[in-house]
Amino acid sequence: MRHHGPPRQPSPAPGRRRIAPSAGPGTAVRPQTPSTGAGIAKSSAQIHRISLATWGWTLAGEPAPTGPARRGAKPPVFPLTAIDDPALPEVQAEPAAARADEMDADTVNRELSIARKAIGWWQRQGWIESDPTIGIERRPAPPDRTKALAEEQIAALWRLDVSLREKTFWKMLYESAARADEVLCLNVEDLYPQDKRGRITARGGAIEWTHWQSGTARLLPRLIARRPRGPLFLTDRKAPAGTPTLDVCSETGRARLSCRRAEEIFEENTRLLANPLASPEGIEDLNGWTLHRLRHGALTHDAEGGTSTPMLPARSRHASVRSLERYARPGVDAVARHVAERDPAARRKR
Repeated sequence: MRHHGPPRQPSPAPGRRRIAPSAGPGTAVRPQTPSTGAGIAKSSAQIHRISLATWGWTLAGEPAPTGPARRGAKPPVFPLTAIDDPALPEVQAEPAAARADEMDADTVNRELSIARKAIGWWQRQGWIESDPTIGIERRPAPPDRTKALAEEQIAALWRLDVSLREKTFWKMLYESAARADEVLCLNVEDLYPQDKRGRITARGGAIEWTHWQSGTARLLPRLIARRPRGPLFLTDRKAPAGTPTLDVCSETGRARLSCRRAEEIFEENTRLLANPLASPEGIEDLNGWTLHRLRHGALTHDAEGGTSTPMLPARSRHASVRSLERYARPGVDAVARHVAERDPAARRKR
């Protein structure tokens, strides 16, 4: 997805290259990094920019804002040449450790990997010599056996009183088993409603197709509302000045919905579903679901339903069958049915 930061800052003086994160997630990195090169999917480039913006805070020895506080926050401008300061690893160790305590292991490890790729690229250009992340270790990520939403949880999700945009977006994610960032990159002109499919730019920049079912097909015409082109999923407000034209709907003047905001909305709306015994008064202190659980649930339910091994990677667009192992594990519903079918008391009762 394409996001826009504040107006471009004047070029730094010769010999003083710098990382200049812009407001919010639309990180502008100067000089060019691998995330801005050709062959990188728009959604992947956006993830790179967000991660490097976060490291802009960490490298400056400050904690990166999280949650709603992140929106509109302006990361510090950090001179790229300062990365070679021998004191930097010690300065940024504390905020890096604090963030590791606040975020899940997958997020922290992904941000560390992206930072190291950028640092390696800058080193190959001869701009820096040091790696300030050298002392930071990847966090062990224990396997989460509960990521696949149960069928009853999916059914409860459809009963929520939410906007048409959220209904359509969530339904498309589950029915297509697509990644959230890929779906948010869809434009109206990318859709082929009669075939129930859309053309997406996948990770690595490949052009591929995502397919949905009747639930999404019934909602799409109302969401599109005869718009001929522009972003499929739009924000509630008018796009701010300077937003790239490709991310603005010419009919409504609204901007493309960001993945960060879409995650916030989903998490907020699913807190009671994720914590069924919690009281509404204390729900703000609890976490809801992540959008990835819709994809995880769809692929797990496919595997439980007997979807063939060749079809699963084609549907999920994974390059390796091995990467599908985490989805092919039987989910909670399948295990519950297995136990119930082998319950001696239940068999006698029937």
